[in-house]
Amino acid sequence: MQLAAECRSELTEHILPFWMKLKDPAGGFYGRMTHDLSVQTSAPKGVILHARILWTFSSAYLTEKNPAYLETARHAYEFLCKAEDAEKGGVYWSLDAECAPFETNKYTYCMAFAVYGLSLYAEASGSKAALDFALRLFSVIEEHAAQPNGYAESFYADWSPLENDHLSEHDLGAAKTMNTTLHLIEAYAELFRITGNDAVGKALAKLLHLMAERIYDPEENMLRVFFDENLNVLGDLHSYGHDIEASWLTDHACDCLGDGELTGLLREIDYKLALHIEQLALDDGFLYNERFETEIDKTRVWWVQAEGVIGFLNAAEYAARHSDAVVCERMLQNAASLWAAIRFAQIDPREGGEWFGELEPDGTPRPANDMAGPWKCPYHNGRMCLEVMRRTGILCELLAM
Repeated sequence: MQLAAECRSELTEHILPFWMKLKDPAGGFYGRMTHDLSVQTSAPKGVILHARILWTFSSAYLTEKNPAYLETARHAYEFLCKAEDAEKGGVYWSLDAECAPFETNKYTYCMAFAVYGLSLYAEASGSKAALDFALRLFSVIEEHAAQPNGYAESFYADWSPLENDHLSEHDLGAAKTMNTTLHLIEAYAELFRITGNDAVGKALAKLLHLMAERIYDPEENMLRVFFDENLNVLGDLHSYGHDIEASWLTDHACDCLGDGELTGLLREIDYKLALHIEQLALDDGFLYNERFETEIDKTRVWWVQAEGVIGFLNAAEYAARHSDAVVCERMLQNAASLWAAIRFAQIDPREGGEWFGELEPDGTPRPANDMAGPWKCPYHNGRMCLEVMRRTGILCELLAM
């Protein structure tokens, strides 16, 4: 498929080279590049950013076997080692420009991404130390954050409770979030796939049941986003990007776990989510960002578009396996239309740029958004390219049957 060839080119000739140039000889990667392509060499370095770089280059190496990708992953891995709290466990939120602890609070979301990146680096490099690090973080998450009805979100360095200031929005003060649940699923799925560890598998199954039975709202056909301590819903927010992302990530987690009952339950939910996002949020080749109460945010966010491509390809595969050629073709067209819109407007045409983080509804880039930073990373768009490359082959086989 042409789509796969174009995405491979985007990955290997644009996305990965951009991030490789941000490597800091002092350790890790520079923590920020502004919209005007100015590298802020003194900026703090986010641990989430580095965990996502680690995942991206490890995954790219596994696919492309380019030694430069593994070396780049190693550079990110060495940074993560510096971010570990050797005394109390876990990883910090950020390090300073010289790679000393900066923001020392601990977030379950951040640690999930560290597990995700470390798992793939262990697979790519064969590093037992990296795999041990991932399992160590899994154990500390389960010890300090796991609760009967979800996971606590945030802690001070000594693991005493901290108000969730980084992952709660709209002044809701959420004690638990769908976002952290989803990315724990993502991380634990890879760790279980690589290790087969029984404790990891049990924790993953618990998270998948939580997603299907408490976070998914069957009446509204959506994932609820924010919750109090007892998993009561807070606010009326519908995150279109997280729904389409979850629609394929939880499918993949079920594949890793191999639980037939959970797979049957979540496959149907995930397919419904993708069809609902098509209906609510797809407009002129782009996906809207979210709805809060009655207001729809039509910002064209880079990661939402990337996850949309994967989500619609995943839905196309589901439709193909269930002999629904009409829906399969429609989902394929949705993915192709999103990719065309990304190429036209989301990818930065300037020399030295990557993808614009946000576009106005008319397609104009928002200059307040960084090109690289604590949240702006290569994982969503890099993963999109890798998933397109993998999934188009599967779809070609299914459609030829």
